[in-house]
Amino acid sequence: MPEQMSTHQRSALSQLAPGEQLLTFGLVVPAKSAQGVKMNYHGHGKLGGKLGDHLVQSVGAESAGAGSIASGMPETSGGLLLRITDQRIGLVRPLDGTPVWEVPRSWAARVERRPRLQLMARFRLHYADGSWLAFLTMRRRTIETFKDVIGG
Repeated sequence: MPEQMSTHQRSALSQLAPGEQLLTFGLVVPAKSAQGVKMNYHGHGKLGGKLGDHLVQSVGAESAGAGSIASGMPETSGGLLLRITDQRIGLVRPLDGTPVWEVPRSWAARVERRPRLQLMARFRLHYADGSWLAFLTMRRRTIETFKDVIGG
């Protein structure tokens, strides 16, 4: 009996070019758009939550000078699928596979695992021009899979 395909898998496979091969995918949240990552500092939950949101969104979310590869990523909100194929790498909507942002696969240089913030595992996707974007994911294994495909 054939295995049922998940919504995320269908989305990752949607809109591929003829002959294009899906290498891997995973649910991520771009760090610069992350909301609700809370840090509780000794009873100062409200202030800590605001500080946590600010830190995740601004400190170390991207290194994207004008005209860099990373600067081309549009503002987003919520979770997206990071899809890596043999031809391109990019973000697609998890429910319908609509591309949000994609670049040629050769533009991705490496994946760097970063210190964990609360429940979310954090990583940076480095591009060939030296720019990078930070992402959060629920599973460290997702990061390891990206490293296996892109390099680390």
